[in-house]
Amino acid sequence: MLVNMREMLQSARSGGYGVGFFNAVNVEMARAVIETAEAMRAPVIVGTAEILLPAMPMERVAEYLIPMARQAKVPVAVHYDHGLTFDRCMEALRLGFTSIMYDCSTAPYEENLENVAEMVRICHAMGATVEGELGHVGDNEGAGKLSNPSDFFTDPAVAADFVRRTGVDALAVAVGNAHGDYKFPPKLDFQRITDISGITGVPLVLHGGSGLSDSDFREAVARGVSKINIFTDLDKAGKAGVEQGLREGAATLMQLMPHAIEAMSAVVRNKIELFGSAGKA
Repeated sequence: MLVNMREMLQSARSGGYGVGFFNAVNVEMARAVIETAEAMRAPVIVGTAEILLPAMPMERVAEYLIPMARQAKVPVAVHYDHGLTFDRCMEALRLGFTSIMYDCSTAPYEENLENVAEMVRICHAMGATVEGELGHVGDNEGAGKLSNPSDFFTDPAVAADFVRRTGVDALAVAVGNAHGDYKFPPKLDFQRITDISGITGVPLVLHGGSGLSDSDFREAVARGVSKINIFTDLDKAGKAGVEQGLREGAATLMQLMPHAIEAMSAVVRNKIELFGSAGKA
């Protein structure tokens, strides 16, 4: 069933488990996520991000994801992640996405707050949920790499003000996490997660989930993280599945697709078990 993130994440927060968000930039990825969630009776979040639109335009993503979510036997939220522009976020809403992340985290604080508060007013009027980001989650490489990430960690007191004044449904936090492949083992600030969760009272979101250890995930969820974003692990698994199919003699794209889906499904299954959301639908 197609839902927004509100009840899903509130239940996760109160129940002490996490819900996985998986970017699904083609039908095979979407099948791996939704069919695995159905088999495990787990709520799940699927979608895309603005940075991923060159791989698959938003309108194409909506054409397959939203009908698949509607027909699913478990709650599925369709989320537009890291929306960088107002217009793109509005396009996602018009296409039927049920949740929007409006990422203004690199803007000055008051500008971030005002922009996200406006997005909340619009989305709530349309039955959609909003995720904001406070602090800034950088990349492990490239233009988004931060020379001193701790300078951009989320401040708990500021987070409380941000949540109160925007009305966001979920808050992405910067606590030592980063997007992409980690070059060195990350060190998450778990006490900061606890402090932010306690003072804001909203579900927290951990971006840059691929590459964290199982113990990192378990501890983060126990401390108040309710939504965990996964893409790199899923993307790499699909590639590995194709390579395995080629080694086994697959000669066509059609023959390769089951290998990719099976490999990606294994990642989804592992994350659902790890986050504790199996059987929660």
